Amino acid sequence: MLQLHYSPSDASLAPHMLLEETGAPFALKLVDRSVNAQKSPAYLKLNPNGLIPVLEDGGLVLYETAAILLHLADTHPEAQLAPAFGSAERAHFYKWMLWLANTLHATLIPFFYPERWADDASAVAQVKAHAETRVGQLLDQLDAELARHGGPWLLGEAFSAVDPYALMLCGWTRHFARPARALPQLGAYMRRVQARPAVQRALRSEQLSADWG
Repeated sequence: MLQLHYSPSDASLAPHMLLEETGAPFALKLVDRSVNAQKSPAYLKLNPNGLIPVLEDGGLVLYETAAILLHLADTHPEAQLAPAFGSAERAHFYKWMLWLANTLHATLIPFFYPERWADDASAVAQVKAHAETRVGQLLDQLDAELARHGGPWLLGEAFSAVDPYALMLCGWTRHFARPARALPQLGAYMRRVQARPAVQRALRSEQLSADWG
């Protein structure tokens, strides 16, 4: 059985939502961040980076959120969580998955952990402020993309594995001065993703509010 190592509202939330979308049986294993379980020797054997999530699929141990999402989409084709291989739509699917991972997700990290990039308090505050500004620009890009194609989901008419990822990252901005939900297209988009029964099941399981984000 698939097993997801998770922590509520952490980067495991997107794979959790996608697992619910697949309909496949899976188990959750809590990684207790309050005791730094993600840095324990046992967990570091699964992910030497000490980060959440990890997916175990039989003998396969997989980390990195985007890699897990791609794997779940590929191994559950009946769920139609990705466009057809070789299609232009598949190319855009890859583009947005990597953009979410390498651009938006990566830019959010300095906001939450600015001390990794600076030492004194004023520099830490500056790193955090610059990260929030840059994330705001990226949210504008997402908002513009949704307005451009007019479809309900990030790729247009078809829901895919990028949508739980986008919801999770947008949800992380909920305490920003200008959160994703405040943008006209993004706010409506987030509500559509949140309304999906699979997403609601994942949110309830992690004891998060139905309108988390």
